[in-house]
Amino acid sequence: MEGLFSSGHAADLILVVLAIEAAWLRLRHGWSLRALAALLGTAALIVLGLRAALVGAAWWWIALPLALSLPLHLLDLASRMKGQGKGS
Repeated sequence: MEGLFSSGHAADLILVVLAIEAAWLRLRHGWSLRALAALLGTAALIVLGLRAALVGAAWWWIALPLALSLPLHLLDLASRMKGQGKGS
């Protein structure tokens, strides 16, 4: 189990699950690419930061995906707020 985490493969597994979830939401429920990027892109970037931390990468490899996740998170929040304003 230690090897799973020290190699970063635990994060890889999470990324695979996120990719499967994205495919399922797109194919089964017709989610737009924008909605998928907003919801799952944020999670994927955070997991990439986790992976960088697990393998002992330089600090900026950890910080960069975490910082990039903020705009996607704000996009997700904005789309949810817009949906609420329409009575959804």
